[in-house]
Amino acid sequence: MRALLWVVGVVAGVLILLGLLLEAVQWLVIIGIIALVAVIVLAFVKGRQSAHNRAGRR
Repeated sequence: MRALLWVVGVVAGVLILLGLLLEAVQWLVIIGIIALVAVIVLAFVKGRQSAHNRAGRR
């Protein structure tokens, strides 16, 4: 799962940079930002689940 988060994060960053460089293709920036927000949310949720699972085992 961690590898998937990295891949989506890198793709989001590349799309944002491409969108900024090309300026005419604004939808790339929008898709990149949405993907970046999704990665942050997924990482936060997975982190909370992991912390919750660790606390439950003790």
